[in-house]
Amino acid sequence: MNINSKKVGYVVKRYPRFSETFIVNEVLAHEAAGAEIEIFSIRPCNDTHFQNRISEVRAPLTQLISARPKASAFLDQLRLAAEEFDNLWELVAEEKHADVTTLNQGVMLARLVRQRNIGHLHAHFATLPASVTRLAAKLAQIPYTLTAHAKDIFHESVDPDDLRCKLHDAGGVITVSDFNVEFLTSEYDCDPTRLHRVYNGLDLNDLPFASLEKRTPRIIAVGRLVEKKGFADLVSACACLNQRGVKFHCQIVGGGEEEHKLRNLIAESRLQEQVELTGPIPQSELKSLIWDAAVMATPCVVGNDGNRDGLPTVLLESMALGTPCIATPVTGIPEVIRHEETGLIVPERNSYELSVALERMLEDGKLRTRLARAARDLIEKEFDNRNTAAQIREIFSQCCLSTPVEMQEASR
Repeated sequence: MNINSKKVGYVVKRYPRFSETFIVNEVLAHEAAGAEIEIFSIRPCNDTHFQNRISEVRAPLTQLISARPKASAFLDQLRLAAEEFDNLWELVAEEKHADVTTLNQGVMLARLVRQRNIGHLHAHFATLPASVTRLAAKLAQIPYTLTAHAKDIFHESVDPDDLRCKLHDAGGVITVSDFNVEFLTSEYDCDPTRLHRVYNGLDLNDLPFASLEKRTPRIIAVGRLVEKKGFADLVSACACLNQRGVKFHCQIVGGGEEEHKLRNLIAESRLQEQVELTGPIPQSELKSLIWDAAVMATPCVVGNDGNRDGLPTVLLESMALGTPCIATPVTGIPEVIRHEETGLIVPERNSYELSVALERMLEDGKLRTRLARAARDLIEKEFDNRNTAAQIREIFSQCCLSTPVEMQEASR
């Protein structure tokens, strides 16, 4: 079975989302290869900034009703679904983890799958999107896959039994680093024959490599202002640089819950002239800032709640654009930032060592050039989204091939 001959439904929590460029890149690569995609969003979009390439996506978007349904409306939905799915009441009876809203969305999605002749479902993130996808796929009797990232498998809020069910029932599980593969194998006994590492791909045509000959002494960091990004350590490292008389300017791009904390830390360290919190900015402007910076700082940490980054997209984008990176050895980061080869690795939560690495990057043009060229070579080899999307479509196809004939017939 050729996956291009069947529509694929992508299920995400919110769409579009400014921070999830990898989903847009993936969908665009599928569409360029001839695949027909539909996107289903579990929650309404609440971002104020959007990626430039959103307009290039042809896939229609359906917003599933996310409010808790009234009892009468929910029962009506179930009665209608029971006429379409012989297995409805059995599935409802056996579900232990789904709340009413999730169950309602799962039934709604299953009905849309039938109506629109969708042959495969794929969930990005093993949280709500995978919960809804699993229910819909079981009802419609079609295969589903999921991509596990970071918070959805590492955060303290993850229900191990619930996650284990999703991993077990999926026709294939994709995850974004070798670190995650080892974690899911050891912690959840995930079947290695159905577990695949596929890096988040990049459109390299949209990320041209820029010369390092002329760079301002500027540090850039990008991401949501949350604990796992390690931006408090970056501010402390900037204080060390300032004490040593190093000339620099640091821009931290993004918004989030730690903004007030970071502003206080900047004020306490008397860094208002050197460190700037810009808030979110349009992607085209962000690319220019990355091109002009001497170094990208990605000092990720494992949060007190277990949350951590998987493999930050902005790190990969910076490597592609030619801006050398400093990062910490969290989860999959050492797979791409190879110390003294494609970037510099510093210990987690060590602001002094971070400041030393930053000073090296700011002052050593030859080091920047060497690391940046090697980083771009690695990105071209491992992260071209034409190749990563092709790997994903092959996983979809294998799931369809392994689906029992009776399930395929029932879904028609």
